[in-house]
This record gives sequence, structure tokens and C-alpha cells, in this order.
Amino acid sequence: MQPVVETLSGLERRVELSVKMADVEQAVQAELKRVARTAKAAGFRPGKVPMSILERSHAPGIRYDVINSKVGQAFDQAVQGLRVAGAPKLEPKTEGVPESELAFSATFEVYPEVTLPDLSTLKIKRAVTEVGDAEVQRTVDILRKQRALHEAREGRAAQDDDRVTLDFAGTIDGVPFDGGKAEGFPFVLGQGRMLPEFETAVRGMKAGETKVFPLAFPADYGGKDVAGKTAEFTITVKEVAEPVLPALDAEFAKSLGQAEGDVEKLMADIRANIEREVKARTMARTKTSVMNALIEAATFDVPKALVDSEAQERVAAARAELKQRGVPNADSMPIPADAFTAEAERRVRLGLLVSELVNKDQLQAKPEQVRARIEEFAANYEKPAEVVSYYLSDRARRAEVEGIVLEDNVVQHALAKAQVEDEAVAFDQIMGTT
Repeated sequence: MQPVVETLSGLERRVELSVKMADVEQAVQAELKRVARTAKAAGFRPGKVPMSILERSHAPGIRYDVINSKVGQAFDQAVQGLRVAGAPKLEPKTEGVPESELAFSATFEVYPEVTLPDLSTLKIKRAVTEVGDAEVQRTVDILRKQRALHEAREGRAAQDDDRVTLDFAGTIDGVPFDGGKAEGFPFVLGQGRMLPEFETAVRGMKAGETKVFPLAFPADYGGKDVAGKTAEFTITVKEVAEPVLPALDAEFAKSLGQAEGDVEKLMADIRANIEREVKARTMARTKTSVMNALIEAATFDVPKALVDSEAQERVAAARAELKQRGVPNADSMPIPADAFTAEAERRVRLGLLVSELVNKDQLQAKPEQVRARIEEFAANYEKPAEVVSYYLSDRARRAEVEGIVLEDNVVQHALAKAQVEDEAVAFDQIMGTT
């Protein structure tokens, strides 16, 4: 008789399973005979170990594996036709169970019935950013600034972007501290390399001037010995050097990889790069709007097992990041999975929604789309052909791009049906420079 699957609540189900001990022992004996053909033991030739010895050494482990296999088969048979989410929780039963059987109660979850929202009711904001001559010129200016040379200027008051060379010495309660003293120390003012109070003190000073000022170290400062304490610094400026930007000429073009030194081609390349980057960033912003709209319009339960699994993946990723940063005991420090539950539930819900939408409207990534996306990505590199080959030759890397294309297909499909409002986003904002 087919076991009856009981609905507990929501997506949770339960089914009673039983396995006949005779079937278990029959499988155990068959496996022992197979092992016996090659088994080794002290004092016996290979394949000649007595079965009584194999029973003691191998049977318990084999029996454990066989029971797991038989229970797994019984579970699979019992839940035919159901989409099981995650692994079942098994509890042994003894009351009312004959000695000739093993009985278990299996509690599990099923995938929900995902009802897609009416896409025409969704309100989506599509990010739009203009790339004109001003944006190209601004980018060129940044590139020139990054390659600036500094020239010392007598009598110049230090200002942002100047390179200041100085001596400094700090004390806390009149006592010097490690890292609190340096001579001939250069840094570019306004880049945030030094603490804000330090830069404020330096700003406006000229070569030869000395200043004494207090500096409060933040409580979360990297140096534990000075974190949260106030030091007194004495600084003496040795040199103030003004930035001199390189001319926008053939040499500058060559320094940026334009082998011919053609400034016009350089400008065209810069514009193309900016347009690609802006396209990618506005697409990402629009994608977020689409996904948020889908989630807000959908209401269905999500399997707790999938949420817990996703949360554990987030914990593992957090540990890996901490370890990469050199945080001690990153592998053992407590990171509560509950901190990731909300985000994990969102990701699971979104994954179910996208999967249903892809299957319903046939939005799978096509090979030509994947190839085009790889070629677009490869255009950012000096040797695009090698990058294309790198992705196409590896199934896992190609799968990553397929996932991106699939999401793009979902976004474009939603934009074609939803109520879309173009949202102008400033160039500096989309590029993260403000």
C-alpha cells in the first residue's frame, strides 16, 4: 500500500516509512559476499577471510549504509509526484512496530505553487544616464589627474591634490606611541589617506611652517593602542608640490594604451568604454527595480529548508571574506545565521519567481545571446579573443554568463509588459563618484 502523505501546515508534509529487516539483511549479506572476494586480514590470503570475521569488521558499517539506502528508496517511492524541497527529517519509531521492520517518520517540505503576478500591473523605474562630451571630458580629466606630476612651489599654501611632504610626531599624555612619528613623509592632500583632522590641520600650511594640534583617534581605529584616544601632533611642512597635469597629446594617448598616439581615437575609445560601463550600471539598477517589483507583487510561502541552506551559504561567504581580510579565528568566530535570514528568504523567493517566469515564457538564455554577452565583456580587455576563448572553453564559466543573460531576458520581458517610468540618474551618481 502506498504510504499516505500528511499535510501538517503550509509547505510541511509528513509520511510514515517502513523497511523490512529481512530485505536489509539480504542486502547486507550480498554486500559482504562481494567484499569477501578481495578482503584482506592478518593471517589470511586476500579473498580467503572467514565470513565470521567480516561480519564483525564490516557488517555494522554495511548495515548502516543499507538501511540509509532502503529508507531513501522508500521515501522516494512515497513522495512520487511531489517536488521535495531540501532533505527530510527522519525520526525512528518503535511503538507498535513489529520486530521484523524498521519504521521512520519523515517530515519534509515541498516547493510552493508559484503564482506569477500580472506583469502589466508592475511599476518599474528604468535608469537612464546620458553620456555626452562633458562626461567624456570629465573622465579624461580624471585620467590626467591620476597621472599628474608634482612640482614644488615656494610659498604655496597646501590645498587638495597637492603633494605635501612633512615631519610629524605625536604623543598621548606626553608619551610617544608606535607609528606616531615620521620624517619626510609625503602624501597627497584630499585623498583621504590621513585622518580628516590631520588633513584639516595641514591644509593651508606652507613649507617651513610648524603647527601643533590635537587629533582624536576613532574608537574603531585599526591601531588598538591609540583607538578612542586623543593625541597631540606636531607637524613641520617641508615641501608643498602642485600637481601638473599631462598635456592631452600623443604621449598621453600612448600612456593609456593607444599605440599610435592618436588622440581622437583615444577619445573615441574612452567614450565607448564609458558607454559600456554606464549601460552595465543602469541595467543593474533597472534590474534591481524589476526584481523588487516582482517580489512585492508575489505572495507565497517559501520552504524553510531552502532559506536555512541559503543563510548558511551567506555565513560561509562571510567567513571567507573575513579570512581573506586576515581576521583571526574567522573559521570559528560566531556568525549567527539569523542575521542573513531575511536576505536568504528574499533570494529564495526571487529564485522561485524567476524560475517560474523563465519556464512559463521561454526566457532561457540562447547560445547566441551568451556569445554576444561574452564578446561584449571581452571588449574591455586588450586581447578580447583570448577572453572569449577563456569563457567558451569552460562549462562553469559559461554557465555564469548564461545566468546573467537569463536575468537580462527576465528584465527585458518585464519591461516590455510593465508600467515603466524612465528615471534620470546623474553620471556621477551612476559611476559612484558622488
